[in-house]
Amino acid sequence: MITLHALKYSRATRVLWLLNDLGQPCNRIDYDRTHAFRAPDELSKVHPLGKSPVIVDGDEMIAESSTILRYLAAKYGDNSHQPEAGTPAFWRHEALFDYVEASFAEVALQVILPAFNGEDAPRAAKAALADHLDYIASEVGEGPFLCGQTLTLADIQMSYILALLERMELLGDHPKVLAYWQRLQQQPGYIAALDAAGPMAPPR
Repeated sequence: MITLHALKYSRATRVLWLLNDLGQPCNRIDYDRTHAFRAPDELSKVHPLGKSPVIVDGDEMIAESSTILRYLAAKYGDNSHQPEAGTPAFWRHEALFDYVEASFAEVALQVILPAFNGEDAPRAAKAALADHLDYIASEVGEGPFLCGQTLTLADIQMSYILALLERMELLGDHPKVLAYWQRLQQQPGYIAALDAAGPMAPPR
């Protein structure tokens, strides 16, 4: 059985979501954040950078939530969370999947982190975030998900950043993205993950 090292209020919820969708159990080891909202020292004994999520599967230790999601889909022979391999839809999905952490997260955190500290983000950071949220709205299109009717790994990957943005009340001017996020929260795997491990974002 896979062991999941899960930091509270973190990307680890993405992993639990997919495992629930796949009907696969895991041995979950939970870690509380410090008073400074950082990962505790115990996680550095699992991964040199103190990362979460991390999964251990036999002799394999894998970090980075995108890699973990791909690993689990491959391990369990899951083809339901991605378009057919090699098609234009597949490569569009892969680009969106990687976009979340490669591009979107950095821009979003430049607004989220000041908000957590009760500060106003720079105007340029807000403008950049607005551009990205407009882009996501256009990619959702008629939806309900990024790739149409089927929930994909890219949707699961998108969830954590959207949870933080909603927590900081930063989605109000982007109703299409907010509606998309509300649909994601209605998914059974997401609900089961929160029931098991608590919310993605810290409470207000």
